[in-house]
Amino acid sequence: MGLAGMMTTAILQIFIVAISGSIALLADTLHNLGHAMTTIPLVIAFRIGQRAASKRYSYGYRRAEDLVGVLISLVIAASAALIIYESIDALINPRPLSNLGWVFAAGLVGALGNEVVAVYRIRTGRKIGSAALIAEGQHARADGLTSIAVVVGVVGVWFGFARLDAIIGLFIAAAILWILFNSMRTICRRLMDGVDPGVIESMTTTVAAVDGVVDVDRVRARWSGHRMEADANVVVAKGLSVVDGHHIAEQVQHQLLHTTPHLEEVVVHLHPDLSAGELDELHELSGHHASAEARNRYLAKTRR
Repeated sequence: MGLAGMMTTAILQIFIVAISGSIALLADTLHNLGHAMTTIPLVIAFRIGQRAASKRYSYGYRRAEDLVGVLISLVIAASAALIIYESIDALINPRPLSNLGWVFAAGLVGALGNEVVAVYRIRTGRKIGSAALIAEGQHARADGLTSIAVVVGVVGVWFGFARLDAIIGLFIAAAILWILFNSMRTICRRLMDGVDPGVIESMTTTVAAVDGVVDVDRVRARWSGHRMEADANVVVAKGLSVVDGHHIAEQVQHQLLHTTPHLEEVVVHLHPDLSAGELDELHELSGHHASAEARNRYLAKTRR
């Protein structure tokens, strides 16, 4: 639906660019058209992400969504470069504009069309937890603002400032670059397994409140597409049976899934409540892989 809205808006603007010669409208139209085209690989990525996990991709295919985010950013960067080139050329070699009333109307159409698409994408993105889709919605909203800039450029030409059209094109390019910066920051955070501030703290508080949990050693979480995965190391009483420990782990999973938006899976590892030295001995086999120093200590001990 978002793609249909963007394409309709861009096609209407293309016809008006052809009869008006407006650089600002051309910049706005190219950005809208490029934005519409980047929606296609995002749709494909969502479809790929629905595939079941395989032996080769045991965590599934949802990372495709994040990779498409990189592609979208590259397309946005290319459109900004083209707009800057065309705007500078128009400043050096002014081009006469015609049918300014149509350009004015096209700017209003672009603003309205983009805002409708933005609202739909942002609402859907928040509902399913997709940062890529929310970013696409914010991108569409910014496109609407650049369409308003086209309207301002036309008003400037009406008042005798012919180069204002090209200057507005440069402002549009600057807005696109700002959008690109914010989009890349989110995408890179996802690719680096980052989460929003406060998420880990909230999850840790939830785990600590579960009956039977003595302490929380570590909680980690990361995004995979538009779903989150997590793991938690939890300290419990050392005298518990396997069944009782499993029950506590189930409660931890249950509470986290209920309180953490978009969380799909949690792996819980239980530690008995022991002193630091006893805990090191308990984890001796796995712990000696942590560093060269730990390996040397382990080897020295086993050689005695």
